Amino acid sequence: MAGPAAPAPSLPTASAAPQVPAADQTLRILAFLARQRGPVAARTVADQLGIPRSSVYHLLSAMAAHGFVVHLAAERRWGLGTAAFELAGGYARQQPLARLGRPLVASLADRTGESAHLAVMTGRDVVYIVEERAPRRPALVSDVGVRLPAHLTATGRAMLAALPREQVRALYPDAGAFADRTGRGPQTPGALRETLRATRAEGFATEDSEVTLGFRSVGVAVRDHAGWPVAAIAVTWQGEPGAAAAFAATVAPAAAELARRIG
Repeated sequence: MAGPAAPAPSLPTASAAPQVPAADQTLRILAFLARQRGPVAARTVADQLGIPRSSVYHLLSAMAAHGFVVHLAAERRWGLGTAAFELAGGYARQQPLARLGRPLVASLADRTGESAHLAVMTGRDVVYIVEERAPRRPALVSDVGVRLPAHLTATGRAMLAALPREQVRALYPDAGAFADRTGRGPQTPGALRETLRATRAEGFATEDSEVTLGFRSVGVAVRDHAGWPVAAIAVTWQGEPGAAAAFAATVAPAAAELARRIG
């Protein structure tokens, strides 16, 4: 006589799915830091997210080792690191920002008669994701996919000026962080602070022969709904520096429109 049938194996439910608390907490911490206007204390992270402080310190240290966060020891605060910017730049390069920005940059090049471009920040560099060359204008180094030092470019300065000052200090802690191309431009944290202070006062960024001798650019940051600089639009020309304000007045509406579209 056959014995009783074995019970059918039960399928796992969604609630029974394996949990990965460390991964969950890591992503929550990164998301929290991304929403802040500047670096914050580990205690603030723990209190706001309800994560034990010991776990917060452990996870922050692990993320710092991989460049996703930086520790400002003098201030006892933590902020996003260059690897986090790499993620943001990677997302921007994978179509959405470039697709939305391309017609605006093309229109800008048509209206100004000069080459225009859209760039995103990745670490201490900018990466160009849209480039529109104006007819009969000299070739530029800022082609799609090209990386240039952010502190020397108008697009990079526009984005750096929109970042919290503590974040800029973390990216450029000393003179060793400054690359050079033409012998011009800021080469120390103090000089960069002055450059960015002028950028904030003007409302747009400029560069003059710091990327390529004889060429000038103006750039305006594109901010997301939280005010974070996700990209910047710029125009480059070969001529008198006095044209900067006029070009900026044309670039600013394009940057504002792209901000509206991504918002």
